[in-house]
Amino acid sequence: MEAIWLYQFRLIVIGDSTVGKSCLIRRFTEGRFAQVSDPTVGVDFFSRLVEIEPGKRVKLQIWDTAGQERFRSITRAYYRNSVGGLLLFDITNRRSFQNVTNWLEEARSHVQPHSIIFLLVGHKCDLEAHRQVSQQEAEKLAGAYGMRYVETSARDAINVEKAFTDLTRDIFELVKSGDITIQDGWEGVKSGFVPNVVHSSEEVTKSDRRCFC
Repeated sequence: MEAIWLYQFRLIVIGDSTVGKSCLIRRFTEGRFAQVSDPTVGVDFFSRLVEIEPGKRVKLQIWDTAGQERFRSITRAYYRNSVGGLLLFDITNRRSFQNVTNWLEEARSHVQPHSIIFLLVGHKCDLEAHRQVSQQEAEKLAGAYGMRYVETSARDAINVEKAFTDLTRDIFELVKSGDITIQDGWEGVKSGFVPNVVHSSEEVTKSDRRCFC
């Protein structure tokens, strides 16, 4: 029997090439780590159900984008129909961290009239000996843009569940509060079919400030 879900959220995963976007997504959706991963060509698609509260599931559509410049025109087309995003950099590659602001500016320019809730992810935290970006520096940048920050490792399965689940919960709270609404012609959030569920105004809670890029 197909699982029932309250909402479907479309997420986009962006960042420079080789920061580990595909490895992180596969660890989350398939529970495995690939030692060798071919570069993403254009956009790949993954999905998984997440239980954010007991009995309340959200279906995630996750779009894995190519980081290479020659595929950027394809990637840009997916911003507008995404409600959330993971913005990855490699903690052992300072250039990928310096490019975070470029990715945010690109997203902001292509997402209108909608908005994306971003989570900043410092990936490959298992390679601590080769770190080029401190946690404090990354947290400061995330705070400047109203984002959460988390460090992950697909290889060692560190904070992979946390990254996707925290972002999903943030979006869920904004949907409940009415700050994000389901709209015709927009694929970012869709309502699922759940029999005998009544959405009460008592469920509405205001969330913390998040990044609306």
